[in-house]
Amino acid sequence: MFERLWPALFAALLACGPAQAALLAPPFQDHAVLQRGKPIRLWGTALPSQTVSTTLAGETASAIADTSGAWHIELAPLAAGGPYDLTVQSGKNSETLHDILVGDVYLCSGQSNMELPVRAASNTDTELANSTNDTIRLFHLARAGSVTPVATTDAGAKWAAASPATVKDFSAACFFFARELQKDVNVPLGLIESSWGGSTIQAWLSDSGTRAVGGYERTLAILAEYQKTPDTARAKWRTLMDAWWMAHDPGHMASPTWSAPDFDDSHWDTMKLNGWWESSGIAAFKNFDGIAWFRTTVELTPVQAAQPAILSLGPVDDIDDTWVNGVHLGGSEGWDQPRVYALPVGTLKPGANIIAVGVLDTGGGGGLWGSPSVRTLKFSGGETLQLPERWRYRIAAPLIETRAAPHAPWSDATGTTLLYNGMIAPIAPYQLRGVLWYQGEANVAEPEEYTRLLGGLMADWRGAFDEPGLPFLIAQLPDFGDAAGGPADSSWANLREAQRKAVAADRLAALAVTVDIGDRYDIHPTNKQELGRRLALNAERLIYGATVVDSGPMPASATRKGKQVVVAFSNTPLVVYGDRRPIGFQLCDAKRCDYAQAHVAKDSVVLDAPKGILPARVRFCWADSPVCNLYNPAALPAVPFEMAVTSAARADRRAPPRPVKAPPTRSSP
Repeated sequence: MFERLWPALFAALLACGPAQAALLAPPFQDHAVLQRGKPIRLWGTALPSQTVSTTLAGETASAIADTSGAWHIELAPLAAGGPYDLTVQSGKNSETLHDILVGDVYLCSGQSNMELPVRAASNTDTELANSTNDTIRLFHLARAGSVTPVATTDAGAKWAAASPATVKDFSAACFFFARELQKDVNVPLGLIESSWGGSTIQAWLSDSGTRAVGGYERTLAILAEYQKTPDTARAKWRTLMDAWWMAHDPGHMASPTWSAPDFDDSHWDTMKLNGWWESSGIAAFKNFDGIAWFRTTVELTPVQAAQPAILSLGPVDDIDDTWVNGVHLGGSEGWDQPRVYALPVGTLKPGANIIAVGVLDTGGGGGLWGSPSVRTLKFSGGETLQLPERWRYRIAAPLIETRAAPHAPWSDATGTTLLYNGMIAPIAPYQLRGVLWYQGEANVAEPEEYTRLLGGLMADWRGAFDEPGLPFLIAQLPDFGDAAGGPADSSWANLREAQRKAVAADRLAALAVTVDIGDRYDIHPTNKQELGRRLALNAERLIYGATVVDSGPMPASATRKGKQVVVAFSNTPLVVYGDRRPIGFQLCDAKRCDYAQAHVAKDSVVLDAPKGILPARVRFCWADSPVCNLYNPAALPAVPFEMAVTSAARADRRAPPRPVKAPPTRSSP
């Protein structure tokens, strides 16, 4: 498989002239860490059909570059150690890398909670002051999206030993994981960080991986067309987006529509647009994700109305649908991208002109969040008119009702395959010991799809890195948002369940539960130290075979017995904090859910069915920011879950749960 991976990837390098290209691929640099215990895989470019020889730790091997100039060599496995020099020679061209270590290499990827640097984590000063460690090496890829796979990384991507200067801007979750793991796995650790805040999982799958998941064929076809004729592709995508707005937005379904100039918005409230709507002080927007509409009126003179103009709205988080006097100007996405629309002659009129903007926020901040000064009408004659600061608004639908909108496949953080092409393809198939994945906030509107996508991503990357047994350590979404006052549906809980299901279906994956270490007021919790510890526990059990407890209680079955439901757990015994009874359990029938009184009975939790509910499902810790108190002696929280309730007869045929009686212990690698 290794031999088939390179011709396309190295075409970009060779386009600059093979004689000028580096012999070694970008991940191979001074201070790098190579994976121990496996044949050491090297690759790069040389002159076509030229012999390439390599020397590492006293072993030499050679190969002949193919007709495109691509070459690859595998050296015998090495135990952990170093430092070594690595020399590559081809004709008169040679490279020598210094200070190469052999140990375990981890790829850390995802969105902003993986990207959050050590300087933004808790206890920053102390952490940085104690970060120097020559046996932890860091390799950070800058943000880079591409519509086709690339072979090069940015010039600033350099391996470096951990120090206050290098750790400061490196992923806190990734670094704290390595620091914790190295307490028990005493080998050099190489960390490759490739993450992008606000990114969707679709952006991280390859073309082939996306096709394997299925359901994205039309998107991929439009992306392929975008490479040839961007305007045609944009028009096709606009048609798809128009259909989505018509199907999901109450403002489009209304008669007249909320974008129409004759729509009466006099009963709408007003707000000053200056920052994200969550910080507006309006209670309905406090933690709102979904669709809201904004309208304003601009009075123009006949001279102004007769000119072409440019409408500038500033950045809109995340997707806009913009109209002037009932004329559809279009829409785009990107939370930090200014919206600028051309208004041809005939769009404006003397007197009152109505500007209407539908906004879809898919998570985090939302709205027309730029300074009021950036919202203007600029006329072709040179005059600039400032738009009003206060606009009329109406909330249309929360995200959990609208579900996910399609993303333009060429949009950097959310475009289909773009981040795989720009940030994974350049480093694959660098040999790894495992992958840390912390992502999901950008996909909370599509939990059912996420289960498929996460399973697809793990399979995709195992193929890309030529490692069928590559383990994945998945960080589950933490708590964030208002505490629930009663049972309700939750987009964050749905996404956590999607993560749990994907991990449960993959024997080479582990889940780090974080529902108790988030911050209900901040989507970026700073306690990345405990997250790193839990991910390290996952690695010790799954990857190194250590006898540690790496998870809190996990649901094994939910059985109806009379008016009670018995939930059996593994990873026990069960420990309850703050009370004698566990809280956070709900029982549901087809119409509603309600909290259930619970008590612990050995390795199970017994729930009393609320009045009027014949239990069909049980939920635990089911809210954006739930309060739960069920743990095990390892101080690890029970995983949030939703599970069907079965009859006692069916449950008796299941294997009993596996208790974990011992407290966490450590073992050597």
